[in-house]
Amino acid sequence: MHYLVGTDSIHTTAAICDYLGDRVTPGDTVTTVAVAPPDDPTARRDADEALNVAPVRLAAAGDVETERRSGSPATVLLETAGEFDVDEIVIGVHSGDPDATRELGSSAQQVLTDASRPVVVVPIPDL
Repeated sequence: MHYLVGTDSIHTTAAICDYLGDRVTPGDTVTTVAVAPPDDPTARRDADEALNVAPVRLAAAGDVETERRSGSPATVLLETAGEFDVDEIVIGVHSGDPDATRELGSSAQQVLTDASRPVVVVPIPDL
């Protein structure tokens, strides 16, 4: 199985890793993508920190790849899903921002609407 994880924060990555923790096997690949604007150093730092969590928390997976990309989060995730021909996309319900509402975020809505493969939306716990 090949999973695509879309993240923008440590909190989102941790929640997704909790979901995937009992599901991944040594035969699985997890590609973790953080989308951050290239001109926002804080967002880039948050994205890099989010990417550091996945290989540690998903050590049971056969291969965990991470990369930071720029652009519209939903567009980047959908393009990446096609590029890697993933089996499942796993995203957070909203950004990992502690001030975000509990509602489904616009990027999650777009991924759900436009994806041609299964999408799992994971809740982000309150901090």
